[in-house]
Amino acid sequence: MVRLTKQERVDSLIQHFWKNGVITLSRKYSKYLPQPAAIGEFEIDAIGKLNKKFIFGLTLSEEDLNNPKILRKIEFLANQKNKYTSKPVTLFVGVPEVLYDKAKNLIAKLDAETQKRIKLVETSTEKDLFD
Repeated sequence: MVRLTKQERVDSLIQHFWKNGVITLSRKYSKYLPQPAAIGEFEIDAIGKLNKKFIFGLTLSEEDLNNPKILRKIEFLANQKNKYTSKPVTLFVGVPEVLYDKAKNLIAKLDAETQKRIKLVETSTEKDLFD
């Protein structure tokens, strides 16, 4: 298994943003875009916008998925609303391919309404990033 660096995981998440038509407003590890501000007490990896809806991006590693507090973080971020329109945000959660099932089972513990706002995506392997 190829282990991706944090920057490569964020790059892969941004590729999923682009594939879904999301415009990136801020992201970690960027030369040109600002770092995303913390949401409550939690840090996120990217913020995007699709039409008038905000999208939060979060990448998780194996250590993150084993953290007992990660479910609270995911639930908090998925239940955020836009400051002005009160529309709920969508949370893109990027996980390595081998941990996809574990993350899916973790998200299944949340209520149905929260699950609708979460889009689980697989972060690419090193080969996929540069194709």
